[in-house]
Amino acid sequence: MLKKLTFMGSALALTLAAASVSHASVSAQEAAQLGNSLTPFGAVKQGNGKDPSSPEGIPAWTGFDKSDVPSSYTRPGQHHPDPFASDNVLLTIDANNVGQYAAKLPTGVKAMMETYPDTFKVNVYPSRRTTSAPQWVYDNTKKNATNANLGATGVTGAFGGIPFPILSGNNEQKAMQAIWNHILRWRGIYVVRRASEVAVQRNGSYSLVTSQQEVYFRYYDPQLSEEKLDNIIFYYLSFTMAPARLAGGAVLVHETLDQQKLPRQAWGYNAGTRRVQRSPNLAYDTPIAASDGLRTADDTDMYNGSPDRYNWRMVNEQPVEMYIPYNNYRLADPSVKYSDLLLPGHLNPEYTRWELHRVWVVEATLKEGQRHIYARRTFYIDADSWQIAAIDQYDSRGDLWRVSLAYIKNYYEVPTQWTALDTFHDLRARRYHVQLLSNEEPSSLDFTQPAPGDQYFHPAALRRRGR
Repeated sequence: MLKKLTFMGSALALTLAAASVSHASVSAQEAAQLGNSLTPFGAVKQGNGKDPSSPEGIPAWTGFDKSDVPSSYTRPGQHHPDPFASDNVLLTIDANNVGQYAAKLPTGVKAMMETYPDTFKVNVYPSRRTTSAPQWVYDNTKKNATNANLGATGVTGAFGGIPFPILSGNNEQKAMQAIWNHILRWRGIYVVRRASEVAVQRNGSYSLVTSQQEVYFRYYDPQLSEEKLDNIIFYYLSFTMAPARLAGGAVLVHETLDQQKLPRQAWGYNAGTRRVQRSPNLAYDTPIAASDGLRTADDTDMYNGSPDRYNWRMVNEQPVEMYIPYNNYRLADPSVKYSDLLLPGHLNPEYTRWELHRVWVVEATLKEGQRHIYARRTFYIDADSWQIAAIDQYDSRGDLWRVSLAYIKNYYEVPTQWTALDTFHDLRARRYHVQLLSNEEPSSLDFTQPAPGDQYFHPAALRRRGR
């Protein structure tokens, strides 16, 4: 009898543990708010009731697509002219007045002002809620709202849209849903980009590493379905073009949805040895060589990979109003040279744009027994797009160490909300890494090419293409 009771107790404990993670979708009645009182991605559609032309105003969301900009702005792969170039700075926040606006700034941004009091500032412009996507992505998002489930190791019941446009469940479940929304957010189907990255040293010196990157987002391919994904969210392929000592090297990643079922698969190609080798450690806090150690594998795209090493919680039950980088078209303007943009310590603030938006604040704390160089991370997620806009990263002593910033903009020819640049700042070393520089490249992201077949992203293709 005692053994039977012990077994029943153990079974109950396992059931409760599973229930604390697994969570079902929302009701059809709740999902009906999408596209009505809520945007198709689940944000509050109405503004905050304050003057939209003031730095305190957030306008209502009305959508933003190709019809909002001249057709000449939407040629494939061209650099994007700024549709808001006539907007003026409404407010400048710097080390002198940061106290007045502290509640509306990420902690890391305030630390940047403390670290660089004479040069770092935030220029606030009118808020433009430019998040947009094709109608079929909105339709899939609405289906996901009633079908998607958050499991212990991944997401099920979702395809081709934001999985959890309406957060539900307990605090931990909402936090994990928000992170999965970022990981699975809409960024097109197949994209090709030639871009550079740099590690800017304390004295402002840097050396470019240029690569061609191709990403096939299988999760968003209308020709597929959840059943046909075979656990693969996307394929990522990158070939290094310069400098000469690195040229020809390549990285291939098969990103999986359930990384407990099948961990991320990664391979590297060395042009010198002409060998393709597995890269089993290209995950979590593995340092990325091209970043001079300033970016970890899961820093890429602000956050990626399995969230299993952290405990997650929502800092606020509802989005809060914060100033975040938004509509940063000038950062990819060909007239702005890298030498003008890359200052010691941070980007030239005269070329950056910040706006007031609603933001989800999510905190991740390293689980006991797990290893990561970041013991705690605070994510600031744009409620309109589910794009992470800023991250505070803390060391094992609890001290703020690194700050990541995504300079969001709309690629209106798709349309999709993504970033113009991502930056990764080490506050102690006073160095930073910049990813996705394209100002001095002949083109921007090209979303128009047809997605190649799965064989194109087979490890054997690395050797053929790297010759």
